[in-house]
Amino acid sequence: MSTPQSIRPAASSACSAADERLATTEGRKDFWRATVSCWLGTAMEYADFALYGLAAGIIFGDVFFPEATPAMALLSSFATWSVGFIARPIGALFFGWLGDRKGRKAVMITTIILMGASTTLIGLIPSYASIGVWAPACLVLLRFSQGFGAGAELSGGTVMLGEYAPAEKRGLVSSIIALGSNSGTLLASLVWLIVVQMDPQQLQAWGWRIPFLCSSLIALVALWIRRHLKETPVFERKNAEMQAVREGKLVSYHPQAPRSLWQRSRAFLVMLGLRIGENGPSYLAQGFMIGYVVKVLAVDKSVATTAVLIASLLGFLIILFAGWLSDRFGRRITYRWFCLLLIIYAFPAFMLLDSREPIVVMATIVVGMGLASLGIYGVQAAWGVEMFGVKHRYTKMATAKELGSILSGGTAPLVAAALLSWTGHWWPIATYFAVMATIGFLTTFVAPETRGRDLNAPEDAI
Repeated sequence: MSTPQSIRPAASSACSAADERLATTEGRKDFWRATVSCWLGTAMEYADFALYGLAAGIIFGDVFFPEATPAMALLSSFATWSVGFIARPIGALFFGWLGDRKGRKAVMITTIILMGASTTLIGLIPSYASIGVWAPACLVLLRFSQGFGAGAELSGGTVMLGEYAPAEKRGLVSSIIALGSNSGTLLASLVWLIVVQMDPQQLQAWGWRIPFLCSSLIALVALWIRRHLKETPVFERKNAEMQAVREGKLVSYHPQAPRSLWQRSRAFLVMLGLRIGENGPSYLAQGFMIGYVVKVLAVDKSVATTAVLIASLLGFLIILFAGWLSDRFGRRITYRWFCLLLIIYAFPAFMLLDSREPIVVMATIVVGMGLASLGIYGVQAAWGVEMFGVKHRYTKMATAKELGSILSGGTAPLVAAALLSWTGHWWPIATYFAVMATIGFLTTFVAPETRGRDLNAPEDAI
């Protein structure tokens, strides 16, 4: 009778798992299938949120809150937007737990169905003029459902790509998930740019529904591809080892348990801080600023949507470049520079927006999105995957990111709108923007450098 062996993942075996899979024709097909699937899923998620952000700033106040003042209508629109972010941590915890136990594929099929159905139904909600308060009530319910699915979508795609990618190119490959977010934002802004050219009465009556109904096409394509997905090499190895332990062929290796709550939670809290530094400025740049420019500064609607379109086009280069930089110089230093640039950007940005000059306004929004919504996430994708051990990677990463979202991105437009209504000036909003970027900046000084880390390791990076 042979003596059971112990499990102690080695870095070399971790790197070779992905490399060996990619060395085969079938493995390369699996990789590209996963890449396209994750890209489409993230495109769907960000198209949903970009559509809602643009709609909240441009039309939802008139459709769902017609009796409110312009400032209160904007506040109410972004309040319903924030409901989706309240649901995201709940969805992240539930689907992350499911994904760590049953696999990435089952979760990613479920989330794309939930998100696609919710977005399509938003496009079918009757207006306030038709059903009264039931209209915003339905909007809140569907935003919650949409957020519940989206809470695990982005992290699931990031984990899948990170676990498929070879270690030396993990930053570049993982940044592809941010290309999905960029594609979704690009699609949403392109459709809205066309839709806002309609007659105002037609736009308010039915035109605004077109982008939401069209997003179902992305969901159907992504769902079709995901049906043929395979699990990642890292998850397959984890399952094989757990099966071997159950059969008595291996003795599970467990590192010494940390003695304090801080040690057990440190990676989670670090990820939370990094997420606040990225997500808050991101949603101010691509959400609140749009509404501020259109509703408060009374700049033509096409200026804001054109700016989002240009930023999304440039994002295809910015995101991959940021991922490559993180592979070349490290996750920590690259992320730190993006946060520093956001701090510097905050106050000049609002000064420039107040000029109301179309070219200046467009350039300001493009720069903000390039730094916050695009480049910084190109670095964060791989860093988040490497931060956590294999056993609870999906749960911890998704929950940390979505909790960070509700503390920053989900509430940022609402807080900014409230500050504007209270003070009547932009300086508190710029301060709020800079403070969130500073949280991300300071967090990089306590975060570990994880470039090339063994993703089979059971313990967190800290």
